[in-house]
Amino acid sequence: MSNPDEGATHNGDAGPSATAFTPPAYVENPTPALGFGVSSITRRWKREDLFNKGSLIARGFAFLLSLLSFIITASNKHGDWRNFDNYEEYRYLLAIAILSTLYTGIQALIHVNALWNVKQILNQRISAMVDFVGDQVMSYLLISSVSAAIPLTNRMREGQDNAFTDSSASAISMSFFAFLTLAISAVVSGYKLSTQSYI
Repeated sequence: MSNPDEGATHNGDAGPSATAFTPPAYVENPTPALGFGVSSITRRWKREDLFNKGSLIARGFAFLLSLLSFIITASNKHGDWRNFDNYEEYRYLLAIAILSTLYTGIQALIHVNALWNVKQILNQRISAMVDFVGDQVMSYLLISSVSAAIPLTNRMREGQDNAFTDSSASAISMSFFAFLTLAISAVVSGYKLSTQSYI
């Protein structure tokens, strides 16, 4: 004869299959809290806006410095041997200063247009590639013109220091600072290029 208490316990226990299933918590990929995606998007927009404005400021400074180098070199004519166009190094410095002034001026106008107008002149990926390559090439040309003109200026200043050599040194300094600002702009352009989606 079976024990009634034993039967009640046995019938009341439905076994392990009847217990409610609770899914395990995902520790590695927790569900993001409400608003997490929105805040990350706004942070990204602010970062992109900061990089765009920083790139515009760097290009503006590069334009100003290149223009100063161009003006100082072109006006460096003091008669006889003290004319810039008698020296190949200074003619090269002037040519690169003109190129840099044109490039940075056009790029600054394009970036002002992109900041103030919704419609862009170029596709965003193409624009990032043009910015990066152009900044790299212009930076290289500026530093090469500076390195070509420095030895000649140093040799002249050893003989005598005058207005011609001082103007040449000023133009070289402006081109060097233009190189530095374009190098900073090239770093920003490289970052913007690396964040582009190619899908």
